[in-house]
Amino acid sequence: MDFQLPFNFSTLLLTFSILLLIKVWRKSASPGKHENLPPSPPKLPVIGHLHHLVGGLPHQALTRVCQKYGPVLHLRLGEVSAVVISSREAAREVLKAQDPDCADRPDSIGTKIMWYGYAGLAFTPYGEHWRQMRKICILELLSARNVKSFGFIRQVEVSRLVESLRSSSGQVVNLTAKVFALTSSTTCRAAFGKVMKDRDALIEMVREAVTMAGGFEVADLFPSSKLLNVLCWNRYKLLRMRRRLDRILDEIVEEHRFKQSGEFGGEDIVDVLLRMQRDSELQFPITNQNIKAIIFDMFSAGTETTSSAIDWAMAELMRNPVEMEKVQAEIRHTVKGKTRVEESDVAELKYLKLVMKETLRLHPPVPLIPRACKAAAECKVEGYSIPPKSKVMINAWAMGRDPQYWNQPEMFRPERFEGSSMDFAATNLEYIPFGAGRRSCPGINFGLATVEMTLAQLLYHFDWKMPPPHTVDMEEMEGIAVARKNGLLVVPTPYHSNISS
Repeated sequence: MDFQLPFNFSTLLLTFSILLLIKVWRKSASPGKHENLPPSPPKLPVIGHLHHLVGGLPHQALTRVCQKYGPVLHLRLGEVSAVVISSREAAREVLKAQDPDCADRPDSIGTKIMWYGYAGLAFTPYGEHWRQMRKICILELLSARNVKSFGFIRQVEVSRLVESLRSSSGQVVNLTAKVFALTSSTTCRAAFGKVMKDRDALIEMVREAVTMAGGFEVADLFPSSKLLNVLCWNRYKLLRMRRRLDRILDEIVEEHRFKQSGEFGGEDIVDVLLRMQRDSELQFPITNQNIKAIIFDMFSAGTETTSSAIDWAMAELMRNPVEMEKVQAEIRHTVKGKTRVEESDVAELKYLKLVMKETLRLHPPVPLIPRACKAAAECKVEGYSIPPKSKVMINAWAMGRDPQYWNQPEMFRPERFEGSSMDFAATNLEYIPFGAGRRSCPGINFGLATVEMTLAQLLYHFDWKMPPPHTVDMEEMEGIAVARKNGLLVVPTPYHSNISS
């Protein structure tokens, strides 16, 4: 299907009669009162610039539009005012210089329903409540100490994956599925203290919610239309999913209220949240809705984006055998015949870290970083006005492939980061795989620890081949977080040299 949004173009055309009857066209076609808006491509009545998104996923289509019309664009997506940013200079103004005024998140049906009315962190409006929740996440949930304490969980789960692959030696395996199972188990045990019985159902809901959270539902694009909101089929689907999610998370929270200790005697993430709920010193008391929203934040980020990063890295290495051989040689030399890779070994793997940087340049976990201009603010970007409440999309995917910033940008070349000051702290705004500014990802350390340990073990213990037809499908899946669309089918062969049995 050419139109890769959560609806197809034919469906959109069928809504015209409804939209015209309720006179939405008056609002969408009326000239804005703001002067000096960024440039815009040609638009159509009612739908505005939506036709420019035909023929690819949103980040791909917007890259093509920006290449033609400029790195700062104003679009009218139905009724929604949107600004697309695809240059580091403009990104610096949005994410750094004017960060507080552009630090909100845009509304969408998917995020509002599945993330508990923005009661968590990822999609919560910028303000004092968001600051409190972020502080709790950084200091209590995702601190360096806590990430280190989960090291035993990572080691156990990766060891299980290695043993599973050993039993499949010489056979074709779906590595994508196995990696996703690993990251979901790791996240479950860190968050809930165990792999709960409803994990598969929770995984299914995460995947569907992430797909529908991009803000491109028809009702998202015409928010003033009560009729479209009523007719939005996906809204009812999301509400059913939310009821199922409530049953799962309510049971987890209640179990933790009465348990004695975590799986290994310490606190898991739900324990910490319940402890904070009892803290009478907090400015905003933590409710059960807050706890469930944070749990869903953690589980969706800890599974979908982490497994996606590992999967993209393995896919790129399968397509680039020289780089594969180089990173395996580094790991096998560093580990020197041990039966497994330790976290202390991972710290020494410099080329592996370059591989991850290059993977995240080409395949950022969230290719379109969503921001929104605050209702009381009118931001300026390169002299252009961004109207209040506008959706702002920073195209990290486009900047990571821009020849203005990168030599041979479509090639997988980890060496380009050797000796470079670029890192995940977003000091260089053309490289922002985890976002930047106040709303940068707080779980970077947790995610990278799992990614690097998993890759190091996979590359140490196995040599890898492709089954016929010996090609890697690099097609992307739709959604706010973009994973590979189809499973990575590979043949693992155990590496035995100097490894004691």
